[in-house]
Amino acid sequence: MHSITGPLFVGRDTHAISEQTFYVTLEVLAGNGVAATTDAQNSLTPTPAVSRAIIEYNIGRSDGFADGIIITPSHNPPEDGGLKYNSPHGGPAGTETTSWIEASANILLKQGLTGVRRLASGRSGAIARTYDYLGKYIEQLPTIVNLEPIRSAGLKIGVDPLGGAAVHYWGRLADRFKLDLTVTDDTVDPTFKTIPRDWDGKIRMDCSSKYPMERLLAIKEKFDIAFANDTDADRHGIVDTNGLIEPNSYLALCAHYLGMTRPAFAAKTIGKTIVSSSIIDRVAAALGSGVFEVPVGFKWFVDGLGKGEIAFCGEESAGSSYLCRDGAVWTTDKDGLIAALLAAEMMAVEQMPPTAQFAEISAKLGPTYYARVDHPAEKALRDRLGSITSDNIAVTSLAGAPIVRKETTASGNGAKIGGIKLSTEKGWIAVRPSGTEDIYKVYAESFESDDHLSALQVDAQMIVRTL
Repeated sequence: MHSITGPLFVGRDTHAISEQTFYVTLEVLAGNGVAATTDAQNSLTPTPAVSRAIIEYNIGRSDGFADGIIITPSHNPPEDGGLKYNSPHGGPAGTETTSWIEASANILLKQGLTGVRRLASGRSGAIARTYDYLGKYIEQLPTIVNLEPIRSAGLKIGVDPLGGAAVHYWGRLADRFKLDLTVTDDTVDPTFKTIPRDWDGKIRMDCSSKYPMERLLAIKEKFDIAFANDTDADRHGIVDTNGLIEPNSYLALCAHYLGMTRPAFAAKTIGKTIVSSSIIDRVAAALGSGVFEVPVGFKWFVDGLGKGEIAFCGEESAGSSYLCRDGAVWTTDKDGLIAALLAAEMMAVEQMPPTAQFAEISAKLGPTYYARVDHPAEKALRDRLGSITSDNIAVTSLAGAPIVRKETTASGNGAKIGGIKLSTEKGWIAVRPSGTEDIYKVYAESFESDDHLSALQVDAQMIVRTL
């Protein structure tokens, strides 16, 4: 129907259900005559390695394009499962494609899966191909990260894969480029019982949260720089001797450093989500770069990255990607490994930890005070938040300042944000439901102080209670 006739690259993470789903997926693909391309070692495959494989295969082609599937529920709890489709552009599928997949799947479910063609277990390998995801990905890393300063500086690096799919990548990477890198815990356990529990007592492999990152933070003094990834390695958490750097701060720092050190990035656009910090806008202005602001969802950055128009982009939930050093496309999905390695590159080149580098930028461009707080939410409330309009908001001020802007669509592409953002001259709030868990999220940023930030958060909660 969609004339995608090339190989389909398949990867998986370490969730318990991912392995079962992986083999069922291969059987269904084989039953439909699709050539699945799996890891040569039958091992784990991070999201960025699949994205990179699709892009590399499709470069220069006019037909026979490849696409991909990554079996992962991201950083979500151990009992969760997920299956993500990446289009021939290498990134998350767009709304039209995912809606078609969802509608088709629901029809099959209503029919009791009677229309699903599936080759018997054990025979799916007949038309499967293999690919050295790990070797190919590591081999090409010097095209995107400047690894020589890291090696020359002799930085002591710590990595906690949080039991995820990157667990085997970091050791091979260290050996290949002669880095002083220690994997602090290489346990792969589908229960993830060794991961510290998150804010609500649930186990999440969220490398942007201080709770799952406790064990790496406890040994931060042993390393010059340390980092972690979530289970499919599309997110990053950065730790230096001063602690865990806030995701928005790190995104702003990355945008600034890349814009200053990569000539091929000059004046190219910086991508951000509408709920990310305004410090990113200030960095872009200082660099003379445009800003492409979109709803939450990395799919909105795919075209810009693929065309080389977006130099760097990121989401406040610690997912990002950027172009190769020569300006060519690397991945069109989030890549937590290159985000982590960039922290080491920045530290080696600038000779100061990332937290100190960001402090300098903040002092120059003006500080902001940002926070995201998650709250439990039943489906009815999530539905109301997801369909909210400006007319639903009766208040006219936030923390004592008049509301000057109400946004339910993003300025970059006019797409709905699935929530609302309210801004004053002194700060802003945004509320939106999670797409994967029974929670809603409150984002707030003050341009004045922590106390003002708290006042914004209080008003945000009041608004939610009135819905």
